[in-house]
Amino acid sequence: MDIKITLAGPEQRKPIPRDGNTLGFGRHFSDHFFLMDYAPERGWFDPRVEPYHKLSLDPATMVLHYGQQVFEGMKAYRGADGGVYLFRHRKNFERLNRSCRRLVIPELDIDVLEQGLRELIRVDQEWIPTSEGCALYIRPTVIATDPVLGVRPSDTYLFYIIAGPVGAYYPEGFNPISIYVSDKYVRAVSGGIGEAKTAGNYAASLAAQQEARKKGYSQVLWLDAKERSFVEEVGTMNIFFRINDELITSPLTGSILPGVTRDSVIQIARSWGVKVSERMLAVDEVFDAAQKGSLKEVFGAGTAAVIAPVKKFHYKDRDIQVGDGRSGELSQRLYKYILDLQYGRIEDPFGWRTRIL
Repeated sequence: MDIKITLAGPEQRKPIPRDGNTLGFGRHFSDHFFLMDYAPERGWFDPRVEPYHKLSLDPATMVLHYGQQVFEGMKAYRGADGGVYLFRHRKNFERLNRSCRRLVIPELDIDVLEQGLRELIRVDQEWIPTSEGCALYIRPTVIATDPVLGVRPSDTYLFYIIAGPVGAYYPEGFNPISIYVSDKYVRAVSGGIGEAKTAGNYAASLAAQQEARKKGYSQVLWLDAKERSFVEEVGTMNIFFRINDELITSPLTGSILPGVTRDSVIQIARSWGVKVSERMLAVDEVFDAAQKGSLKEVFGAGTAAVIAPVKKFHYKDRDIQVGDGRSGELSQRLYKYILDLQYGRIEDPFGWRTRIL
């Protein structure tokens, strides 16, 4: 598909933040974005790059009432050689299409998405930060656009990609975070939409997240919705537990997000000879392992934070410390290795890195 490119004029361009230490996450957005529309008689059409602007939606637009929406998150990196790299971006687009299927949204051609993403990054490449640990965060999104009140799939949709420079997701950076285990709220149930990356899953997490932050915790660990005893995932990440010499993460049973970083961690760890198990893990087993000294380390894994070590859990008026409360050896090694892959500092034996500029 031919992509129409309309460049922002001088009056539309914004100052580019250069200080990686003050970037934060999700606060700044580049000068352009990529869009496409969908209509039943035309399919996906009119791919274009335009100056960043507000969307105009009818008050009855279906996404605002029934939540038919999906999104993704990925990053572009300024490599050690000055090039620009993407990391497993097609895997993210494949997951976007899985989310679309679950939300009854027409799937998109991944080749067209890649072409549009490349054009957007080419136009806004100056927005890619060069500071260590910083990147250009990329947010593809699909929303239902029929101006109709009625519970049914929309006939029309808008797809767009926005991007912006980001630093560390957590204020702690790579330093260990504390996690609150919620047995009052649940995020998703098998058979629901927990495995889709859609706004409703995150809306369901807000009450517990607010409660956790009021108590001084960075994130919420969700338990399964049926028995509320097995760990599933953290609010913005999948989670891994290293008990003795076994690295354990929750299986993909339909209620958690199949994270791209999760898959990367599993493949890397196994290539290093680490025993990795995708199995149900009771929160009581985690606490017992901590008391016995066999809980060596815990870390979250996701695009935003990459690897986030965990130092402490709070559950039912009990606190446990993970290991010695510092970042574990495996999480440190994984964090460095994944960053080195993403920034092009080492060879890529998995074929995950793509240079686009």
